[in-house]
Amino acid sequence: VSTDWLAERLDDPNVRIIDCRYAFDHDCRDDYDESHIPGSLYLNWATELSDPDSAVDFMIAPPEQVAAVMRRLGIGDETTIVAYDQEGGHFGSRVWLILARYGHGGQLKILNGGWTAWTQEGRPTTGEPTPASSADVTFTMNPEDFQPELVADWRDVQRAGDDSVVLDVRRLSEFTGEEVRAKRGGRIPGSVWSFWQDNLNWDGDRRFVSTERIVDRAREAGIERETPVITYCQGGVRAAHAAIALRLAGYDNVRVYDGSWAEWGNRDDLEIEAGEPAS
Repeated sequence: VSTDWLAERLDDPNVRIIDCRYAFDHDCRDDYDESHIPGSLYLNWATELSDPDSAVDFMIAPPEQVAAVMRRLGIGDETTIVAYDQEGGHFGSRVWLILARYGHGGQLKILNGGWTAWTQEGRPTTGEPTPASSADVTFTMNPEDFQPELVADWRDVQRAGDDSVVLDVRRLSEFTGEEVRAKRGGRIPGSVWSFWQDNLNWDGDRRFVSTERIVDRAREAGIERETPVITYCQGGVRAAHAAIALRLAGYDNVRVYDGSWAEWGNRDDLEIEAGEPAS
């Protein structure tokens, strides 16, 4: 959704805004406390929506945990959720994937441009805390609505055929293995590289580029409308953003490898490639 769309609905009781800003080098809750979009509540998706019992970082939390977090935020089955962050929907996309996995993806909207566009345009901000909702809300987890097909595991990646594309959206240095963020550096054999940030006007307002540009980039990676795609990164977060970009451009056959390189790169039984790919 656009900044105009959200600005018109800041006082809408059926809209819940969640601040998903995140960084590895500091606690973005401090950024939220300093300034945020009026009416928003802070969500540390990395801790609250990740499985605490998984040996792999950032794996999708169980449904009961996700539902409890949503209820804490005052989000019910009919609530429209607007997620924003400082990286063009990078972290909000992960929240979308988690909710979509459990059948609630249609409730969540990504603020196009996020905090960057909002503040560049001089939209209202505040340092006043938003009161937590005291409403008794119902957030239903109905297994019949679950969408496990949105998420891939390592077996799905291994089974991906020649008609599929395994899309690595990390930095090129991670793809080649020069930058090592697991036990091993490199990439999944046969994967194709397409940097996630290039789906955004990164050096400007961090809105998504045009759908035409996303289509061009998909074709450069060998992806057509009917191509099955599995995206991956380090922890399934950038990969979720890449999946949303593809879906915005009309590509529906897209899954996210939840374990991503945090799993694949740390398992000696899974093959890897490294170095510059053969032309």
